[in-house]
Amino acid sequence: MERDLRESGCMSALRKQTMERYLQTRFGSETRLLSYGIIGKESSKGSQKRYGYGTPVKLTFQIGRRVQSAVLETMKPGPFGHEHMADRAQAMLWDYDSYGRLPRHVKALDVGAFNAKQELCSLAEAQEFFVLNEWTDGASYHADLERLANGGGLRKLDRQRVVALARYLAQIHAKKRRDADLYKRRLRELIGHGECIMGLTDSYPTRFGFITADLLRTVEEACNRWRWRLRDKANRLAQVHGDFHPYNVLFRRGTDFAVLDRSRGEWGEPADDITAMTINYLLNSLIRRGKLYGSFEVLFRLFWETYLEASGDKEVTETAAPFFAFRGLVVASPLWYPNLSIDTRRSLFRFIENVLDVPRFEPERVNEYCGV
Repeated sequence: MERDLRESGCMSALRKQTMERYLQTRFGSETRLLSYGIIGKESSKGSQKRYGYGTPVKLTFQIGRRVQSAVLETMKPGPFGHEHMADRAQAMLWDYDSYGRLPRHVKALDVGAFNAKQELCSLAEAQEFFVLNEWTDGASYHADLERLANGGGLRKLDRQRVVALARYLAQIHAKKRRDADLYKRRLRELIGHGECIMGLTDSYPTRFGFITADLLRTVEEACNRWRWRLRDKANRLAQVHGDFHPYNVLFRRGTDFAVLDRSRGEWGEPADDITAMTINYLLNSLIRRGKLYGSFEVLFRLFWETYLEASGDKEVTETAAPFFAFRGLVVASPLWYPNLSIDTRRSLFRFIENVLDVPRFEPERVNEYCGV
């Protein structure tokens, strides 16, 4: 197991003795580590998505007679604004502070750091930070989408889950905050944050088929024009998840679900969450059919219709464009999704360019935006 952790980039290795000592410090001297292992090592991230920021490790331990599990998460050095230890520490500290305030989010149990010897330490000796989250059972929502992409039939439960997800967003977005400067900051981060638009365009190869530096620069410039268009809409600042995609949703039974790994900001533009999820219906449909079609078209439209009805936020269609561009750059990326066909990537870039070029996003025009 230590070899697996080392190869995965999870610091140099997490040793059982070190982890058990940490658990005893945190939960009491009677704590015993029963098992530990990388989550999802066999299945990776699904058939399409490959890149990730870190390697989560599941710890199962016993405190007296009670056995429980938790997930230890670290972040590896790399692009997307994670080059410095302080960058990664910021992310871990924010996770611990914010997870517990979002409904349905798994709870963070602790945050800490390891020194050069992989021991729990004073922050002055810190080499890398970690966050320890509660464990929750469930299946990632991307498994539902993969079933449909592989020819599975649309079930009543598929529709019910889309409705549940859209209503959840309407619920959390109903919590507003008055802070014009913070809304502007969140728009600024959409463009310039290492994990967002500029970080993504910088991560593309110098040239990848039709994807050239000129094309990426054109997308960046169009997104910045949208920032100036939206920057005075501070009344829209709302509680958000910040990374609401299928891999961060765990369904247990029926429509009961938990969410994971909220990112970047506790407050933001509601369109960020909606586009993060719905771009995945488009992506999977483009891979299979070359357009938004069939089951994925049903789910895409149902999500938007449900959210608009539940939230009453008609203005969100006027703010979605740069957020769709951000999410489109993720799923079209050769780094994040290396197995896509050039035709699928071309359709995604047509979608990005056309959505940025109209004043309002219209869900019924998606295939027109994709050029099909």
